Amino acid sequence: MEYIELNISVADAEQSEIMMALLSDFPFESFSEEEGALKAYIQLSEWEQSCHDVEQMLSQEGVTFSVADVQTQNWNAEWESSFEAVDIAGERPIRIRAEHHAAAEQGVIDVVIAPRMSFGTGHHTTTALMSATIAASAVEGKVGLDMGCGTGVLAIVALKCGAERMIAVDIDDWACDSCHDSIALSGVAERVDVRCGSIDVVAGENVDFILANINRNILQMMMAEFAQVLNPKGWIAMSGFLQEDAAAVAQAAREQGLEMVSEQEQDGWVVMVCKKL
Repeated sequence: MEYIELNISVADAEQSEIMMALLSDFPFESFSEEEGALKAYIQLSEWEQSCHDVEQMLSQEGVTFSVADVQTQNWNAEWESSFEAVDIAGERPIRIRAEHHAAAEQGVIDVVIAPRMSFGTGHHTTTALMSATIAASAVEGKVGLDMGCGTGVLAIVALKCGAERMIAVDIDDWACDSCHDSIALSGVAERVDVRCGSIDVVAGENVDFILANINRNILQMMMAEFAQVLNPKGWIAMSGFLQEDAAAVAQAAREQGLEMVSEQEQDGWVVMVCKKL
């Protein structure tokens, strides 16, 4: 499998976040932020279908960019070797790490992932926001759905916080493979049902909570299915969208009988929790 690396010149972290949000409307699988640059990765087949629209959008934004081919195997090794552990503070602190990093100290939730190219390493603001939200929620003994699971990091956090069982879903085979590896490394594989596909693969299921760190368009598109899957008084935590899009997401949720109970913003990104009436 071949990937394309899109290298975008950015002036600062704020512009990088904005560009990441815009690119999230396209099938990019992973992002890497460096000083003065944002790198985005997409499968070659997906790039061939969307390159015209992406390049047009970037030109309208007035940013300079370059495109390069990346061999997945070589990139994967480089990605994992350069991946740094992430520590998330809070009443229930969390450490997200790869297998070669030092384990979390006693009292810290230890999450081990196989980062590969899948979204969900903990470095992005939305992953950290979602992880902190899970740690502050009552998930003990509950069954949850991690939609767009990536590495499976959110499902693992939920299980480490006491959830009984998780369904982890992603449309990308590469992410599902990463999720399988991550749940094994974290010692929770027997409590995670990994499914490759879209929202249709959980039709007929009932869960107590949903974790959806995707993007605004997909959240709105799937909101009716989310409401159907949720048990009465269940809740959904959503992120992957900017503050300016929060009202639209909240409205889509209300239309499906999901009432917003909390909203938190960091660096322009939002995590929103809604409860089923």
